[in-house]
Amino acid sequence: KMDVRIRKSDTRATAASKDLQTVATEIVMNYHLMPDKVNKIYQQIGLDYEKRVIDPSVQEVVKGVTAKFTAEELITKRQMVKDEIKTAMQARLINSFIFLDELNITDFQFSKGFNEAIESKQTAEQLALKAQRDLERIRIEGEQKVVTARAEAESQRIQKETISPIILQLRAIEKWDGKFPQVIGGGGAMPFINIDAGSVKK
Repeated sequence: KMDVRIRKSDTRATAASKDLQTVATEIVMNYHLMPDKVNKIYQQIGLDYEKRVIDPSVQEVVKGVTAKFTAEELITKRQMVKDEIKTAMQARLINSFIFLDELNITDFQFSKGFNEAIESKQTAEQLALKAQRDLERIRIEGEQKVVTARAEAESQRIQKETISPIILQLRAIEKWDGKFPQVIGGGGAMPFINIDAGSVKK
């Protein structure tokens, strides 16, 4: 009697990527035998169909699909890789009256050298991003300083134009405490507004 319930298969396949990196791929599948074909499976394959059909199919399909992608693409395009492997496996297993319900890639393992190269690349990208952000911050701070300096210069220019000698003298009078200085400079000139005596009404 052959079991037609869904079963699980866990297979590890080693293959070379497009850029000749060695990659070990862990494939987990759920499958079941076609109930109306169990007699043919038994007659043509026997009870060890997993070893005779499923495992060899996984090895061959994974090798073929892996060779289409670089090692980095296997990571970045994982879903595409999975879909290609699943489609190819479905086509192969159906010929042996085995239906593939689901397939997942549970792990990719690369060489130590490749892992170190990926880590170095990520570190370099992070440093480059930080440097770019620092440059942007410096640029913005520089622009802010320029705007501030221009505003201060404009303020000083306007203030200089609006403050006349008369206004300066009036401000001095406002601050005067009503006492004349004990010593007057050469010529005896007072440091305030000159008032025409003839204009003062008696």
